[in-house]
Amino acid sequence: MLKIGSGAGFSGDRLEPAIDLARNVDLNYLILECLAERTIAIAQKEKKNDPNKGYDPLLGERMYSLLPILDEKRFRIISNMGAANPVGAANKIIDIANELNISCTVAVVIGDDVLQVLNDEDNILENSNKVKDYKTIISANAYLGVEALLPALKTEADIIITGRVADPSLFLAPIIHYYGWSIDDYEKIGQGTVIGHLLECAGQITGGYYADVGKKEVPNLEDLGFPYAIVDKNGSAIINKTANSGGILNLQTVKEQLLYEVHDPSQYLTPDVTADFSNVVLTEIAPNQVKVTGGTGYKKPSHYKVSIGYNAGYLSEGEISYAGSSAVERGRLAENILKRRLSSKIADLRIDLIGLSSIHRTSFGDSYPYEIRLRAAALCKNEEDARRIGNEVEALYTNGPYGGGGARKRVSECIGVVSTFLPRELVDKQVKVEVYRDEKQQNKII
Repeated sequence: MLKIGSGAGFSGDRLEPAIDLARNVDLNYLILECLAERTIAIAQKEKKNDPNKGYDPLLGERMYSLLPILDEKRFRIISNMGAANPVGAANKIIDIANELNISCTVAVVIGDDVLQVLNDEDNILENSNKVKDYKTIISANAYLGVEALLPALKTEADIIITGRVADPSLFLAPIIHYYGWSIDDYEKIGQGTVIGHLLECAGQITGGYYADVGKKEVPNLEDLGFPYAIVDKNGSAIINKTANSGGILNLQTVKEQLLYEVHDPSQYLTPDVTADFSNVVLTEIAPNQVKVTGGTGYKKPSHYKVSIGYNAGYLSEGEISYAGSSAVERGRLAENILKRRLSSKIADLRIDLIGLSSIHRTSFGDSYPYEIRLRAAALCKNEEDARRIGNEVEALYTNGPYGGGGARKRVSECIGVVSTFLPRELVDKQVKVEVYRDEKQQNKII
């Protein structure tokens, strides 16, 4: 049966668990899910500054490690590490393959960049704004689905690189291709989407996001293993993790991942299906093995979701620490000083006493911590105002209260993210697949 492994759950994920999967499990596919909304907006900004950049910064490191194993075992890799520049990513992979003297074919899915077809009057999902209300849009990327990936799979390329593709679709497409499912068989597509959703965050399902000291203990987290699924022709799957690796995979970890980022389990919208998770059945059949059945689905949405990145201003941060018996009182005094000096100049200034009230915005219990880190931050329209915050925090060194240390300041250009919808026909007509072969073979566009 088909074996699909999850080799990454985000751009900065660990590399070792993917190598462990590739070496020790006879996979058909290894999926590296490395793209998020903010990640692709930043990648688009990098590509604008340098047309050779814009793909995942860890692409090279991952390929140097995985290509020799792929050459030996001949599984296939699917990844959205192309980010804003899938073609650049493909060229990088071919360069590495040539350097390692490995024969490699890369298929590239392009067409998720829909900046040129945005409609100024389209509604923003998160608020009552229109697209036209965001003056400095950096990127607009549609969440493509399996229909974009299936032509690439038919090329038999060793590696398929994409830009923005919906996370479950990366896993669903090889299941459809392997078993020859119809993309209109929504019952199977829904069940396949369940599998993709369970695998897409890698170590989350094997205990990484589950671990809680004294309540939900997870062994050997420092050596957390990543999951893989054994999928049958009807879409039932057994979720496993690599043998002898750290972590745990049980009913609880799978249930938590099943509901992760799902607002309505009966109507989980993807580009491929309106998935229904409400009747999913989970059965723990052995240690670190959970069988998944019962997912279904209905007709896919008429529109693609589009993630829009825009220049949101400058994020300014300043931090300083206080320690000792009066740490909290000195932290509060420093907070008052900053408010008096900055509030009239900086809108929406936020000051936290980290360790006391920075997350819940209130304190708990009567005991005070022995050390405090003050953080002042604001989103500013211009860089000059943004730099003022860090400078004022740093000035607390000698202007009081006493004993401040470890001051740091940073100003960074902030990328905001909002969403809209685009009709499928506007997106689909842009999608195409390019195949890149090593230097001994001629490239061609399908």
